[in-house]
This record gives sequence, structure tokens and C-alpha cells, in this order.
Amino acid sequence: MRTSQQHSRENRWKSLRCAVVMLGLLLVLGGCQTKEPVTVVSPQVWNEWSVGQVLDAKTGRQVSLSEWVDGLAGYDVIYLGEEHHNHSHIEAALTVLRSLVSRGRRPVLAMEMFGWEGQPALDQYLLAKEAARAEFLERVGWKHNWGGAFEDYEPLVQFAKEQRLPVLAMNPPKPLIRQVVKLGLAQAKEQPEWRQWGMEQEAIVDDPAYRSRILSQLQACHGGGAPEDYQTMYEASMVRDEGMAKTVTEAVHRVRAAGDQTQGPVVSYTGGGHVQYRLPVPNRVARRIQRGLKEVTIYMATFEQERAAELYQTMQEGIADFVWLTPQGSQGAPRRCR
Repeated sequence: MRTSQQHSRENRWKSLRCAVVMLGLLLVLGGCQTKEPVTVVSPQVWNEWSVGQVLDAKTGRQVSLSEWVDGLAGYDVIYLGEEHHNHSHIEAALTVLRSLVSRGRRPVLAMEMFGWEGQPALDQYLLAKEAARAEFLERVGWKHNWGGAFEDYEPLVQFAKEQRLPVLAMNPPKPLIRQVVKLGLAQAKEQPEWRQWGMEQEAIVDDPAYRSRILSQLQACHGGGAPEDYQTMYEASMVRDEGMAKTVTEAVHRVRAAGDQTQGPVVSYTGGGHVQYRLPVPNRVARRIQRGLKEVTIYMATFEQERAAELYQTMQEGIADFVWLTPQGSQGAPRRCR
């Protein structure tokens, strides 16, 4: 017979587990967000915007796509933040990868859509001349780790396979994240899974700016409540982003150790919530590497003219270095919390 405490834990987990996944989807425009006043500025800048443009976030002005893409080869890490399953965003990522390859570079693609435990299966699939797709998806744990249509992201994997490029599973295992939600970070660190996945040496840094933004988003998306109600969800978010940063950092070190100018850069492909304001993953990678790191953040956003002023505001606040305006995805307009 289950105790009341067990029932409480199960109910808490059921109500929180979706939110943990949603933390990877948090987009200021395309995901959970709080409503903040928008500064009134001249509409002249955003009246010039249209789908397909890349904007310098500091000025709001369009940059030359061809020149800008060519310049990306000079970075150690390129962060691409998507709205999940938006085909235009996947095509934008392919544009970046194709440009790098055309310049003789061998980028390393890191994808949120794969969990660490699926890396061996992913490696085998990329190297195999003939590979059964269904068997690959089963072995890589696609349904368990991601659950969406693999067809949406298959073009990225297929391009890497054709070009013999490495693809890194970026996401920490879900059981690890679930333990943090259920037990809290302190107790989760004592579990064998923490050592199994090499997390015992990892610093989980509680950044005040990150905390403020994530907690406000959680409150907006889940009916309010006190910040302490979301503490373990917040801790799970930190662990997930630190885990992703661990993957990117190790990739940068391997590229540098190779001593081959054709290797790299690392192209990180995640939901925009892991890129915005550099807080989730980019700052954590920068903290780990420090010396000589060159990174750029690119936020891909569905362009809606009626929300242009709001987008301009987030750009002024530093949502990313560049914003890539795209059409709406097949799943419709991004969800927004009120």
C-alpha cells in the first residue's frame, strides 16, 4: 500500500515533469514568458524587417546573410536557438553547416534532441553505410528522450552522415534530471547516477540573473505560486544546462587539442531557451573555458509584425547577438504564457 508521502511525491512529479521538459522550450517570444512593458521606440527599424532576414541585435538592422554566414567560421562555438520542430529553423541550421563545410571546415554538431546515453548508437548510425532507421531510433532512445517527430530533425543528422561530421548527444539523461526534480539537487548528488555520468566534478552554478529569469518564467507558465514551489524544477534546469555546457566544453577542448585548423567550430543546436541572454548554456561554457573563447548566439524567431516592438525590446535587452527572422512553423504560433 502506498503511503501518503509516496502519493505526494508521485503527484508532485506528474505536475512538474512536463515543466522540466518545457524549460528547454522557454523562449522569450516563442515560449513561456512574463509580460513586461515594451519601450516605445521609433517604428522605422522594425518596419524594415521581414521573414528571412538576420538582424544585428544591438542595432536592429539587417546584416548581409552571405557575408554574415561566411564570418561564422571564426568562432569556437555557434549557438543556434530554435523553436522546436520549426522546419525553417532546421533549414537555417543547415545553411550554417553547409557554409562551414564549403569553406573546408568540419563542424561538430551538438544536438539537444539526443541524450548522452544514446551517443554510442548515434556514432554507429553515422558511420554505417546502411543503417535501419527504426532500429537506430530504438537504440538511441529517441522516443524516450525527445518524443517528437524524428523526420523534423533527420535532415541535420543526414547532412552530418553524408559529410562524415560528428554529432554529439547534448542532453543529460532524463533519469538524472528526474532525480533532481523528485529529490532536490543536494540529494540527487548522492545518487549513483550522478557519478555514473561524470557529474561529481561539475560545478552547478546558481547565477542570480539566471535564477530570476527562469523562476519568473516558471511562475508565469504554471499558475503563479511562490518561488520556493519551483525550487527543484529550477535546480533541474540548472543541471540540464550545466550538462549541455559540459558537452560543448569537452567538444571545444577536443577541437583545440586536434591542432587542425579545419576542425570545428562547435555548432550547438538547442531550443532558444538554452541560448537566450547567454544565461543558460553560453555563459556556463565561457566560465569553464575562459581563455580565448569566441562564441556567438543566434536566436531564431517566428516573425510576427504585430509583435515586432516586443522583439525589438528583447533585442535591446541582449537576447542574443543576432536574431534570424523565420516563418511560423507547422505547429502554429509559439505558445506564450500570460
